[in-house]
Amino acid sequence: MCVISGTHGVEGFCGSGAQIALLEDAAVIAAVEKYGVAVMFYHALNPYGFSYCARTNEDNIDLNRNFRDFSRPLPVNAAYREVHDFMVPSTWPPTPENEARIGAYLSTRGEAALQAAVSGGQCDCADGLFYGGAAPAWSNGVFRDMLRRHAASRRRFAWIDFHTGLGPYGHAEKIHSGPNDAAMIARARAWYGIDVTSFHDGSSTSAVLTGVNYEAPLEECPGVECTGIALEYGTLSLLETLQALRGDAWLRNHPDADAKTRAAIKRRCRDAFYCDADDWKAMVYDQARDACLQAITQLAAAPVPH
Repeated sequence: MCVISGTHGVEGFCGSGAQIALLEDAAVIAAVEKYGVAVMFYHALNPYGFSYCARTNEDNIDLNRNFRDFSRPLPVNAAYREVHDFMVPSTWPPTPENEARIGAYLSTRGEAALQAAVSGGQCDCADGLFYGGAAPAWSNGVFRDMLRRHAASRRRFAWIDFHTGLGPYGHAEKIHSGPNDAAMIARARAWYGIDVTSFHDGSSTSAVLTGVNYEAPLEECPGVECTGIALEYGTLSLLETLQALRGDAWLRNHPDADAKTRAAIKRRCRDAFYCDADDWKAMVYDQARDACLQAITQLAAAPVPH
């Protein structure tokens, strides 16, 4: 079992906190020893973003849109092209005219359409939001190397990837992390409960995504039974989260910003993906612990594939 934090940099405050707590949890340690399950923690998959309170990496790449075949033509997100100019403002704070353009889009298309256009991923605008890159990122290669060395020889492999920024405050949505494969989705629901969602069938709060990191274990571990989920914890509202990302995109494009503006933008970005409150932290760990114990138990109980 692999427990991953920091795929989206600043979201690593949540995942790394859970990882530390898991290392000190007697029940988790006892279950690992009882069932003989190997557990690996991947801390800060995106170390740059974690270090600088950014969701993206050193090249503004969203790692969870970067796992794709770059030898083939990259997909075009026409919906993102339509919103890029006003979603990545030229001034900060945004002008009233800029905010009015977003308001007009929301009034005619709706919040779900904006989420799909922006968060689905795009490979055209390197200075934009949810940019998937033009080549594999460094973290992509390191993750794949880890999988080849530690997971490819296993019979079964499970991963839990920690994310934040979608859904109700403190609630962990268990999102199937894998392709639109009925058997894989059914296995995830058998392991973690019928409330496991999937963006493939519209049951998730997430938009449909491309270039997600689940591609790596499927490609690097052929013949291994793979079962993955993302734990997506709610923080602020969708529009508040997008506003924080807009500010951070502006800051990346304006490195000469004054210290006060920079600090305010970074604090807003951190607060959008990490709630520094005891109740939220307790909710994070309670749900993380349950999911990890379920994975350990199911890895031990699952039949060996033939």
